[in-house]
Amino acid sequence: MAYNVNEVRSWIDHDPDEESRSELQQLLDRAESGDAQADTELRDRFQGLLEFGTAGLRGAMAAGPFRMNRAVVRKAAAGLTAWLKETVGDDACAVIGYDARYHSQEFALDTAAIVVAAGLHAKVMPRALPTPLLAGAVRHFKADAGVMVTASHNPKWDNGYKVYVGGRAVDEDGNGVQIVPPIDSEIAAAIKATPPADEIILAQDGWEVIDESYVDWYVETTAASLPDESNRNIKIVYTPMHGVGGKVMPRIFDAAGFADVVTVSEQFEPDPEFPTVSFPNPEEAGALDLALALAKKENADLVIASDPDADRTSAAIPTADGGWRQLSGDEIGSLLGECVAQSAQEAGIHGALASSIVSSRLLAKIAQAHDLAYQPTLTGFKWIARAPQILFGYEEAIGFCVNPSVVKDKDGLSGGVLLAWLANHLKQRGLTLQDELDRLAIQHGVYLTAPVTVRVDDLAIIPATMAKLRRQPPRELAGSPVISVVDLSNAETAQDALGVPATDALMIHTQANDRVMIRPSGTEPKVKCYLEVIEPVHGAGDLERAKAQAQRRLAAFTSDVEAALFL
Repeated sequence: MAYNVNEVRSWIDHDPDEESRSELQQLLDRAESGDAQADTELRDRFQGLLEFGTAGLRGAMAAGPFRMNRAVVRKAAAGLTAWLKETVGDDACAVIGYDARYHSQEFALDTAAIVVAAGLHAKVMPRALPTPLLAGAVRHFKADAGVMVTASHNPKWDNGYKVYVGGRAVDEDGNGVQIVPPIDSEIAAAIKATPPADEIILAQDGWEVIDESYVDWYVETTAASLPDESNRNIKIVYTPMHGVGGKVMPRIFDAAGFADVVTVSEQFEPDPEFPTVSFPNPEEAGALDLALALAKKENADLVIASDPDADRTSAAIPTADGGWRQLSGDEIGSLLGECVAQSAQEAGIHGALASSIVSSRLLAKIAQAHDLAYQPTLTGFKWIARAPQILFGYEEAIGFCVNPSVVKDKDGLSGGVLLAWLANHLKQRGLTLQDELDRLAIQHGVYLTAPVTVRVDDLAIIPATMAKLRRQPPRELAGSPVISVVDLSNAETAQDALGVPATDALMIHTQANDRVMIRPSGTEPKVKCYLEVIEPVHGAGDLERAKAQAQRRLAAFTSDVEAALFL
């Protein structure tokens, strides 16, 4: 066996959870009796401690050091607490939130008990609430750190531990933002130095439960951030996807004056089983089927969907032929970016729009058109939200930050209600969100994006694929010669090309100005490719031709990139 049996027995002895101890003991007994499946499972669970990185922790809920469980969470909480004491001092404060997944509240309360036992201050959310409320609470309460127990849109068997910094632990650009290097490695080192989980001291009480008035404040502030406008009479279908958004988003719609909101009843109550979807991610095929069926029945104007922890938002709009289509993350990002940029320009506000380097290049054009700065960043809101003077930020994976003074992270609630405001604003003028997308295309060109993803069972395939592409990149894509291949893993090259730190990614441009970004996923066993074609538009009469040409080229581009991945 590749694992150390004594290490397994020691972990069992020190696991504070009786159910986890029993689970591991049974697995060990089966492995020692010759059960190959149990042996393989133990090898996986004891390959090391679940790695603490820039996303905090995330993994399947089960016993053992390479899983999400009370022992692993207690060590993470103790490491974070030790880092806070060293960085800030004995009066440091952490706010702690949790979603409605299995064990989320348990992990959150263990964290609060460890923070308090170490002599620090802990504030705990009053109930299971969306991630944006926790991110906002870091800034609102001037806390030095925040912990959100959530696995966002991951499968039901996963959970996660997301860490934010604020207050005295970071500068203003990072206040209320997820951790980045070197903080992640400093906390990881502190976690490794913690004692066995059952030796970590937990307080029995002493943490503060945040009053419901904070939730009221968030609802009112989010609703009040919208531009003034009467006659908010669009019909909205909303689904929280069995997550925690259903307890907050309808209140925001109501406070903002959207009275005609119909919710998807089958998906409204929080349910960690996610019974109506195979994968609780609004981007996945079929995830919005119930919402779209209801929208057709209700003759709605807009569908808004939150992911389970409501930090991301998706949307769908009616089509001219009576159907519905889901907007891409880049389309929503362009619509919201234009909306924020117009408002900033009208108010004489200067600042920056920001997006990840794998998102559409259209946002840079929008910023330029409104005399605003544009900041490209690495993938993830831990980077996007740190952009100096940020007014709006987004990533193509349906994450949007529209009110960074309140929440310096992606926020599916404020993003969703601003999109509803924009749809209503356009309707008052006899226009639609599609009309606004067309207007942007006539002004800037058709920017069409699509993903290509390769999921692997063997993780070794991912670095091998990246190495292969670096050695042998494609020479032509979609009928156009490749004119540049930029390896962003080189720090100097990444800085010169995009102004970002080094990252494991390739950027390929063709002569036709098409682009593909290729990188390993940070959270899943995938190689991810982000494709974009740009087709100029020569006036309104040329729009349909440009759209059709962009679609044809994107189809060819997709086929060629898929082929290149399997060179």
